[in-house]
Amino acid sequence: MIRNEKEYKEAVDRLRQEKDRLVAQERELKAMGLGRQEVKRVLDPMVSFHQQLAEEVEVYERIKRGEFGEVMNLQGLGQMLVCLRIARGLTQRELADRLGVHESQVSRDERNEYHGVTVDRATRVLETLGASVQSRIELLPQEDSGPRKKAV
Repeated sequence: MIRNEKEYKEAVDRLRQEKDRLVAQERELKAMGLGRQEVKRVLDPMVSFHQQLAEEVEVYERIKRGEFGEVMNLQGLGQMLVCLRIARGLTQRELADRLGVHESQVSRDERNEYHGVTVDRATRVLETLGASVQSRIELLPQEDSGPRKKAV
């Protein structure tokens, strides 16, 4: 996941370089007399990497516009906290200053996608970023509503 403008700019530059490299490699392989399927087989890993990088750039751009997905059962909350910081245009240092913690703490939290974060700390980050979470609890149908038997 791209986490800041520096990483974003590096990814965009690398994307451009990879595209140029792909075109040159394809030209070279065709000049060697390789068939369409052979060229495809050689280029597939490069194409796959290029597509993955392009997707990361696209996701970062959506986050910057404030377009987020949903969080289900609080899974993905940590990644959402990182996205909110990016959408607010804050650096990790600026968030750390606002939270009154060291920048290394925010860096560590984000690297681990806030794994194991307490509800209080997540709430504090949300409040600092000017965001809120809305939840709705739904009871899922149970397969067996009878009493549970213990295996012996």
